[in-house]
Amino acid sequence: MARVRTFIAVDLGKTLRDRCAVLQEKLAETGADVKWVEVDNLHVSLFFLGEVDLREITPVCRAVGGCCADSVPFTLGVETVGCFPNPRRPRVVWAGVGEGSDELIALQAALEPLLLDLGCYRREERRYTPHITLGRVRSDRSGEELAAALTRHATWHGGATDVREVQVLSSELTRDGPVYAILSRAKLRGG
Repeated sequence: MARVRTFIAVDLGKTLRDRCAVLQEKLAETGADVKWVEVDNLHVSLFFLGEVDLREITPVCRAVGGCCADSVPFTLGVETVGCFPNPRRPRVVWAGVGEGSDELIALQAALEPLLLDLGCYRREERRYTPHITLGRVRSDRSGEELAAALTRHATWHGGATDVREVQVLSSELTRDGPVYAILSRAKLRGG
């Protein structure tokens, strides 16, 4: 049976993606060894499902659609920059979500039991924290410079966008990085 690498996310829109790209460029000036996420691939993930059987994609899309129909549109504000797990050993560089964070957490919590019931998702140990992955650190090269740049940009504000849908996407891994395709769009109530 064919399998599809699948995740569920909120699109940022072109304006916010472009502002995040400018931030990526500023952080890249540190010379840190970071694999920066392609601008068109910047998003807020709700779930990474991994490899899903092709026959289970439709039930996943239906579950997301049903859940989103019960949720109202909201504003998502992108602000701050940081890293996981900590500045001394950064592995993931991220932009944070301010406004809209509670709505994303509630949406994620409402979707989780539906995905667990479908059997295509395993509950994660860590608590869900809405963020945009800007890049993945590959080595410690220029780590101190990156940490200093993250501190300098800690009060960064990228702006806001209205969230009116959630997307189910596929991710095909290629030598040039992942290529995403939208499998379904789930409109929020009135969105």
